[in-house]
Amino acid sequence: MILRLPLLGRILVWLVLNLLLLAVVIGLVLLTEFRIEPLMLGLVGERAQRAAEVLMSELRDRPQSEWEPALARFTNAYSINAILLRDDGQWVAGPKLDVPEEIVRRLRPSGGGSAGPRGERRGPPPGFGGPMDLPPGILPEDLQGPEGGRRPPPQAPRALLRAGDPARYWLVAGGTLFVPRNRGPIRVVLISDSWSAGGLFFDVRPWLIAGSGAVLLSILWWIPFVRGITRSISGMSRVTETIAEGRFDEQVTDDRGDELGRLGAAINRMAARLDGYVGGQKRFLGDIAHELCSPLARMEMALGVLEQRSDATQREYVEDVREEVRHMSGLVNELLQFSKAGLRAREIPLQVVPLRPLVDRVLDREAPGAVGLLVEVPGGLEVLGDPELLARALGNLVRNALRHAGSAGPITVAAEAFPDASVRLSVADSGPGVPPECLPRLGEPFYRPDLARSRETGGTGLGLAIVKTCVEACHGRLELRNGERCGLVASLVLKSAANSPG
Repeated sequence: MILRLPLLGRILVWLVLNLLLLAVVIGLVLLTEFRIEPLMLGLVGERAQRAAEVLMSELRDRPQSEWEPALARFTNAYSINAILLRDDGQWVAGPKLDVPEEIVRRLRPSGGGSAGPRGERRGPPPGFGGPMDLPPGILPEDLQGPEGGRRPPPQAPRALLRAGDPARYWLVAGGTLFVPRNRGPIRVVLISDSWSAGGLFFDVRPWLIAGSGAVLLSILWWIPFVRGITRSISGMSRVTETIAEGRFDEQVTDDRGDELGRLGAAINRMAARLDGYVGGQKRFLGDIAHELCSPLARMEMALGVLEQRSDATQREYVEDVREEVRHMSGLVNELLQFSKAGLRAREIPLQVVPLRPLVDRVLDREAPGAVGLLVEVPGGLEVLGDPELLARALGNLVRNALRHAGSAGPITVAAEAFPDASVRLSVADSGPGVPPECLPRLGEPFYRPDLARSRETGGTGLGLAIVKTCVEACHGRLELRNGERCGLVASLVLKSAANSPG
């Protein structure tokens, strides 16, 4: 069963799921990179603290006279400044820099050792206060308090501030190097001109990787949904374009449960109704044309009898009436051909048709002995279609060219095969051509570019409509364009029989 949600609801659902996915990714980055510490400590991370602890461990094992070279090696290794300060901001070792007051306040510890669960004072944590932790030259009595008791090591949280002029980033590392008597703890301070400190304070690479991964996951997440929408819209566009060309047998896949599904079903219903209307119109025209054939034939016979019984003066009027009747007969025949071609379009089986014999037969019938008629159709070229319909379409094109441009220059009938398994059969004349704005409407029933044309020059307006109907019944199309220099080029684009199965 398809969940029937409106398109807006589906987009909102996917958007909420996408946001949840991004939140999960950001949460994982926070867990792994920041370890749920406060924001400032998270920005620093454990990387800088571990480097400071390595430095403190190295300094504990060396006499104070060797601290400066050790700090210099650390500075060269990480491209940042490292200094030692007491809790009152007094310089101990490293580059002599002006220490801002904000940093001095952060150097001061928050008190002694932590209290136990019953209020008793805990001893110093491992790494502070024991003889093994004292650097050379520092005696245990340096750690004695005023009453001779052991001084508990103060708490030393790490902190990161941007201070000074010029502004720098100051990292006060957690922990103390040692606590000399009556002088306070010695703290390691790392200073950098940039917020990342070459990746020691803050490494941007995990964020770039996480952001790229989130974007990639979002793209992969949205692709199926967007492709489903665009596939449905492109299918509807293709079907509506086919309907606009007068072919109503295409159907839209309407298995969606949203507005696009309802739109597809509406397009299918519209195509079915248009098919019924257009088919009914063509059947109506065919029935009328068929019914008119008999009275017109009887009128022809009556005019023949009347002509035999009329004198010379009356015969002139009889000839005028006969010309009108013949014009009506031609119009009725074209209507009958137009309606038959449209109604038979779905029933016509395609067969292999050799082009050169077809062209020769049509030209012998439509233009016997015509001067200036060039044929450029190679032998052996074959197409798929119906011989009768193709002959009717080509015959109408040749008649139009002879009627409108027969005296302007040569008329060329040419055929050419293309790599896309199509064959283009063209009739090009040397006449004045057609105004460009009229080209899209050529092929519509009863449309003529020049409304002032008489019946002798303009025809009935059904010739190209019959050509279009015949070629579409053969699964081809009619293309009309003006020539490069002059004239009109009418082309029948048909399927080649060279690559057809069987």
